Amino acid sequence: MSSQPHSGAEDTASIDHAPADRRSAGKRQALELFRGLPARYDALSAALSFWQDPRWRRALVDAIAPQPEDRVLDVATGTGMVAAELLSRADCSVVGVDQSREMLAAARARFAGMPRTRIELIEGQAETLPFADGSFDALTFTYLLRYVEDPQATMVELARVVRPGGRVAALEFGVPPWLPARAAWRLYTAIGLPALGSFASREWYEVGRFLGPSIRGFYERHPLENLVAYWRQAGLERVHVRRMSFGGGIVMSATKS
Repeated sequence: MSSQPHSGAEDTASIDHAPADRRSAGKRQALELFRGLPARYDALSAALSFWQDPRWRRALVDAIAPQPEDRVLDVATGTGMVAAELLSRADCSVVGVDQSREMLAAARARFAGMPRTRIELIEGQAETLPFADGSFDALTFTYLLRYVEDPQATMVELARVVRPGGRVAALEFGVPPWLPARAAWRLYTAIGLPALGSFASREWYEVGRFLGPSIRGFYERHPLENLVAYWRQAGLERVHVRRMSFGGGIVMSATKS
């Protein structure tokens, strides 16, 4: 498959199936966990975050500041929320990559009515991107590094496909550093999130149970200062960390040296 986005309404989405056996155990778990979510993912992820998730995604796109004619890679594109925001900001082209066929199906439905927009959707892995070095002017990724075996190596691969001077930005959940906020976060992720998720579906209940331990465990293994070091070691400079919603969301951005 060409790495160049196609034009025209009939070419607004394409799929390149990645071999499932190349996925890490964590990514296989994520695939199972999120398989039944795409139909209401956008609305429920917003509601269960008290409408912070859409605000964080807008801040992610602010950090990239897409320009006309930019070619942007959106990794872990999911249902295409960040891709849609990028396309609404500038006359750019976007390539969305995700490991989930179900999420990509929802993204294809989102972009089906946008014949003037150039968008390509590819099933693939962040650890082995099917693009040449320096293929993109900018790159975004959302809620990704918790699901890869080696975040440091994945950052090297993500940075590889961005041109020198290009921009990289990411959104991830965080653990609030301020003690009262952290206590509220722990209570919500331990009790509130699973309880509210159960009203939506069994799948959302399981996601609610999973997220708190997953986020805490990730930062125990990879503290934020380590993540900043991974970015710098990947050749990214001027790394900026923005804590949002008392630290429940973290937007990171940088420029490739």
